[in-house]
Amino acid sequence: MQRPDLRLPVIGAAAWAGGLLAPLATHDPWAGAGCATAAAAVLAVLVVRLRRGRRLTVVAAAVVLATVALLGLLRQHQVSDGPLAALAGRRAAVEAAGTVASDPQIVPGRFGVTVMVRLDVRSVDVGGTVVSLRAPVLVLGGQEWRRLPLGASVRVAGRLGPADDPGESAVMTPRGPVHVERRPSIWWRGAAAVRASIRHAVAGRPLEQRSLVPALVDGDDAEVPDALAQEFRTTGLTHLLAVSGTNLTLVVGFLLVLARWCGVRGRWLYAAGAFGIVGFVLLARTEPSVVRAAAMGTIGLVAMGSNGRQRALRGLGAAVLGLMLLDPALATSTGFALSVLATAGILLLGPPWRDALARWLPRRLAEAFAVPMAAQLACTPLVAAISGQVSLAAVGANVLAEPAVGPATVLGLAGGLLGLVWDPLGRGAGLMASWCVAWIVLVAHRGAALPVAGIAWGTGALALLALTVGTIVVALLGPRLVRHRWLALGSALVLVVVVTVRLPSPGWPPPGWVLVVCDVGQGDALAVRAGPGSAIVVDAGPDPEASRRCLDGLGIRSVPLLVLTHYHADHVDGIAGVIAGRRIGAIETTRLADPPFGVREVTEAAAGAGVTVSRAAYGSTRRLGDVTVQVLWPLPDSPVKGPGDGSTANEASVVLLVETHGLRLLLTGDVEPEGQVVLARQLRGLHVDVLKIPHHGSRYQDEGWLVSLEAAVAIASVGADNDYGHPSRRTLDPLAKAGVDLYRTDQDGSVAVVARGGEPQVVTH
Repeated sequence: MQRPDLRLPVIGAAAWAGGLLAPLATHDPWAGAGCATAAAAVLAVLVVRLRRGRRLTVVAAAVVLATVALLGLLRQHQVSDGPLAALAGRRAAVEAAGTVASDPQIVPGRFGVTVMVRLDVRSVDVGGTVVSLRAPVLVLGGQEWRRLPLGASVRVAGRLGPADDPGESAVMTPRGPVHVERRPSIWWRGAAAVRASIRHAVAGRPLEQRSLVPALVDGDDAEVPDALAQEFRTTGLTHLLAVSGTNLTLVVGFLLVLARWCGVRGRWLYAAGAFGIVGFVLLARTEPSVVRAAAMGTIGLVAMGSNGRQRALRGLGAAVLGLMLLDPALATSTGFALSVLATAGILLLGPPWRDALARWLPRRLAEAFAVPMAAQLACTPLVAAISGQVSLAAVGANVLAEPAVGPATVLGLAGGLLGLVWDPLGRGAGLMASWCVAWIVLVAHRGAALPVAGIAWGTGALALLALTVGTIVVALLGPRLVRHRWLALGSALVLVVVVTVRLPSPGWPPPGWVLVVCDVGQGDALAVRAGPGSAIVVDAGPDPEASRRCLDGLGIRSVPLLVLTHYHADHVDGIAGVIAGRRIGAIETTRLADPPFGVREVTEAAAGAGVTVSRAAYGSTRRLGDVTVQVLWPLPDSPVKGPGDGSTANEASVVLLVETHGLRLLLTGDVEPEGQVVLARQLRGLHVDVLKIPHHGSRYQDEGWLVSLEAAVAIASVGADNDYGHPSRRTLDPLAKAGVDLYRTDQDGSVAVVARGGEPQVVTH
């Protein structure tokens, strides 16, 4: 095998280092100066010790590093210290004129939704003085900003404020309506029409399919259910939900094949490819992530030609260099890093793995395994740093999903284009695209349901260093291992066993457990065991990954009932982690549909799981497996619409009395003292064995009622170092004085209650 030419990749790496040096020097000048000095010393040593032929590369790398760092500092100065940033520091009222540069992003809030739009401002009017400039501004607008098309020229009055993102000069809060001065150009309107046509072509399909087709074609993932996105993260398929080089390679590759069929040859074929790249960028939006994806995808097209590996490596170095010179801020972008690492992994690690596997496998099959393996290995340390998880199912999931990705992408694009000509043709192509996507969804469902699809990994420096070293060892020694058939098959069998058979954690879950209060941070997520592999889940916590990890650790594969006590984020945001990979029987929640963003999140997640959300009926009693559940609150005449304040939503929490294995458990959600007083009056003489302390142990409680329950065990589900002062000593002390054993998840971790002879015992994890 020809040795790779790494001169341009080395120069590209130097450009990347320069891009990283600029923000470091801005944030901490001393650290930046130290890194620059160290880099200069290393480069000087290399110039002295290397042969003359390689010195030129080192000198070029040094020049590039310094140039990109300087450009980054200048760009940062222009954005953060320019005239618009100065106006933002004074919180000036201005009238700004600019171009809509991003699709609207909807951000739910307690008092409604905020629409975030990026605006490229070209001039501002301050007290009659017009200042011409060019600066990015984040607009926090109302509902009317949802309807503004990308590329429209607008004028709006508002007040500026300092920006948190170093890539933005200011944040603007509009004061009054936004005026559209000029419609987008025909190119932007055409791209918008194709995007809308793609969505229309699959409009009649199930939610998961109709949301995934646009995501594959142009990165439009606005409707992808959270539960499906969580399953894609678990199985290493997240790259399919974002604009990546793969999208461009497939779309433009298909266009080139069509051009060849039509007789296009020579330079006109290059023109067709260039047209396809520009069209793809317009279709997927000209944001930095899309430009980066276009560059990586172009490298993928280059790699398909003769001497593809060498040309693609040189192209990778040139692409990184060009992107850094164009926008040094990309150096700190996670998407950029993942794209470059994955591309480099495929080009550098892929061929040795492919050739080793090809000694006993057909070459195409060897390549199908080698490509995702190489990309995954190259990205593993960074993915672990971002997610705190290492996916074990990623390679297998990508191998299984890959055959459907190309047809789904091409058919989805065809559906959008044909739909502009004749709607039935577009819908036909969209239907076939959705069939392909159904297979990808099935792979994600089954992969996420594996007992050990991923393992948690620390994000500290030592943990990531150990993972990086281990990844390098596997990358270098792996080909020597897999070239031998039986060693490779044996290693694969070990991996399959690890993924499909959950190794028991010593002492967890404890035998005979009936209730586990999961450690999910500042929120609630509880599991009541209903039978082998089955549990009633009460609340989903604030983090899908934490909820998924807890339920997976308990071996829960079936949830006959998911009760969401109310719609606050710390009780519903983790619903994707509860649903992912599990059978959901029913979802019930409170009568009060507030706050709206929580209601919407639950409704969309339930639709993705094929379950209808219903209200927990006051006074209802039912038996599910080993558990009897009774709904004690809210009352049947409680409101169904709220004023939007947090206390009203808390007060509407579903309160459950659970009986199982001789124990009585009171699960209280965040019910407020006023509701506790009513419960005390209606349920005189109620005694329980285990109490889930209301509202994370907040100081606002009816302490007399809590003590009167005579619980043997009380548990506060609470996050470490939270800003609310939960749990309060004012709540815990009376319970402790009454002889109640107190547990809190911020100190004890997950808390399991075990039934022993009709008495509760506690095991923590």
